[in-house]
Amino acid sequence: MVTMRGPQLMTPLTAIGPDRDAIGRLAEGVLDPGEDVRYLVTRAGTVSLAEGEEGALVLALETSDPRRGLRTPLVYLGRRDGLRIIAAEDPEPGPELDDPGRDLRDIRQVAPRLDPATASFALAASAMGTWHRTHRHCPQCGALLEPAVAGWVLRCTEDGSEHFPRTDAAVIMAVRDGSDRLLLARNAGFRGRFHSVLAGFVEPGETLENAVVREVFEEVSCAVQELEYVGSQPWPFPRSLMVGYRAWVEDPESLALTDGELAEARWFRREELAAALAAGEVEIPAGSSIGRALIEDWYGAPIPTDGE
Repeated sequence: MVTMRGPQLMTPLTAIGPDRDAIGRLAEGVLDPGEDVRYLVTRAGTVSLAEGEEGALVLALETSDPRRGLRTPLVYLGRRDGLRIIAAEDPEPGPELDDPGRDLRDIRQVAPRLDPATASFALAASAMGTWHRTHRHCPQCGALLEPAVAGWVLRCTEDGSEHFPRTDAAVIMAVRDGSDRLLLARNAGFRGRFHSVLAGFVEPGETLENAVVREVFEEVSCAVQELEYVGSQPWPFPRSLMVGYRAWVEDPESLALTDGELAEARWFRREELAAALAAGEVEIPAGSSIGRALIEDWYGAPIPTDGE
């Protein structure tokens, strides 16, 4: 039987972003042009960003509608500094929106350079743009969908059914043993030295806790005995919510790679991880990720790595 500890929340893994202004989505004319409107362009998971001060990246907001008459849906993201921020997804394939020279960046690559509020807008814009780009027809009758509620709903033009943005839940867990060692693994698809904590998507009919237990057993053959919720983070894969846990196993020696997803997995003491990082034998996730936060939560302090 799995025991739930806590809850003892790590607060926060990432700071809460801007008010998404849910009421504002219902306001008439919220997508209309105006002096208080700024547009944020996205394309296939990338977001238009610009160089800010001291190496930070900021939203590259535009004052005029970049669509040039294209029927690209708009999505109201909320207000920032008194401005209405509206996202526009650049169609792909298709004609580029106005100003093709804008700097579109993959959020996963530049997340450490985004402040929490900027990251929240960028993540929402990217996820919503992907949703609009990939959901064009009603799953019930095949008719075209049209945006409603400031882009946050898609309504069927034939049967009137409404469809809502999808979020894919995933669990990510810092697995420990009775000696307080941490399990780090290298996915078969990761670059050579990159190690992280275990993670996996939640399956239909599962609780989050069931998913932690199943994923750990499937990937490394260890049985989880205790769980503790830590926190969560939106992540662009392209629209995931990563839910973080601490997990404890009783029999670390049962470790075995079973499902083919992992190339290697290893238990670390704190001094062993520090030595492996210093020797360049191991790389860990960037400072902006929940994976890094879970590792540092176990380590007990920020972990300095090259470039951070």
